[in-house]
Parts: sequence; structure tokens; C-alpha cells
Amino acid sequence: MNLPLCTFEATQRLRHAVTAHAPATFASSFGVEDMVILDLIAALDLPVEVFTLDTGRLHDETHAFIDAVRQRYGRPVRLYAPEAADIEPFVAAHGPNPFYRSTDLRKQCCELRKVRPLARALEGKNLWITGLRRDQSVTRTDTPILARDAQHGLMKLCPLADWQEDDVWSYLRAHDVPTHPLHQRGFPSIGCAPCTRAVMPGEDPRSGRWWWEAAAERECGIHIDAQGRVVRARAAAISPKRVATPCCCTTTPR
Repeated sequence: MNLPLCTFEATQRLRHAVTAHAPATFASSFGVEDMVILDLIAALDLPVEVFTLDTGRLHDETHAFIDAVRQRYGRPVRLYAPEAADIEPFVAAHGPNPFYRSTDLRKQCCELRKVRPLARALEGKNLWITGLRRDQSVTRTDTPILARDAQHGLMKLCPLADWQEDDVWSYLRAHDVPTHPLHQRGFPSIGCAPCTRAVMPGEDPRSGRWWWEAAAERECGIHIDAQGRVVRARAAAISPKRVATPCCCTTTPR
């Protein structure tokens, strides 16, 4: 059976990169893009570790959904939490929710709760798989499919980088993939509870993340290079042999 072109290409990208750059790990926040990738990894039975960053501020729905994902796919999901030695002095000095007061404090919080745990999760790995897409926000328009991440010293694969939102939802429907319950409540992007809100139909999918900041500032730091810039360098993408089957896009459910 021929696969839709976007699915075929994502499958080839995953197979090639996981083989060429083992060991591989997949960072999942359990948004819709991540569920497509997890479903592909499971269908292909790829030797990929799955992990998430448990910041200590996640929605209760996220923890419940992680349990449901474990049961659905029969795969472990490793949680990486921030170090108490990092969080306790920060909260003592600035309070539990200082990120609303300044972008600098918000980025410090993300550094402690996400960036440092991510560094631990990537130790010993040669490939980091993520669900970034170019049309998610203005900060991600140049996301490469496969590139060297000099900050972490490994390859970084974004197998859905060139997918559209309709491609994502078409895959989820076609394969009956479970989705985070907050998506049905208007949350297209899901992170920490204090920093994530629902958005109106037609709004930028990332507009519900750190909504009090300028759009160009809305990154947590895990996709930032050593100079503090969002990684945008182009790289040679995997180019599998194309098939003639078009992608199965339909209207995105709301």
C-alpha cells in the first residue's frame, strides 16, 4: 500500500537517521506532532528512547496522558526533572511565578526546568528527534530537517519540519492516534500550566505560549544555539525517493 507522500518521507527520514546516528532519543511533550512521531517510531519498531521534561509545572492532564501513552504503545517514557538544588534558590529569590514579571526571569526558569534536564537526557546520544515544524511560529520558519546541533554535540532530526498542520491531523485521524485532551479545549501547543493558555481559532498555534511576551521571544531555550539565537542554519535534508501519492490532507478538526 502506498503511503501519503508526507508520511513516506517522514518514515524514510526516521529510518535513515536512527540507523546512521544511533543511539537516538525522542523528546516528546505529547503535542500532536510528537504523537505522530511516536506512532511512527512504534510502527517501525525503531530503537529510540522516548523521554519528556517533567518541569514540575505540567498540567495534570499531561501526566494522565503520559500514562495512557505508555499503555497504548507499550514503551517506557522516561521523565527528566529539574534538580532541587537549582529550583529551590530560584524560587526562594523570585517566588513561584516570576516569569510574568520579565522575559529574563522566564528564561531563567526555563533554563532550570527544561534546558538543564534536557542536557542530561541527551548525554551519550548521537541523535535528538523533535517535533518542530516550520509553520508553528515565526521563530521556527527555517527549521532544518536534519542538522548538526553544535550546542549539544549531536545530530538533530525534525522529521515533520516541512509538514503543514493539516498533514499532522490527517495522520492522527488515519491511524487513530490518541491526542492530548487539552487540544480539544483550544490548546494547540502544550507546555507548563502557568505558561500555556488556549487560543482562538485562526491564531498562531504558539500564541498561547508565554503570551505576554513578543512573538520573537517565545522559545524556552532548548532550541537555542550558543549565541542565544534560535537554530536556523540550513542543512542537507534526507531526500528519499519520492512516490506519486499525494498527502492525505483534510480540514483540521477544532
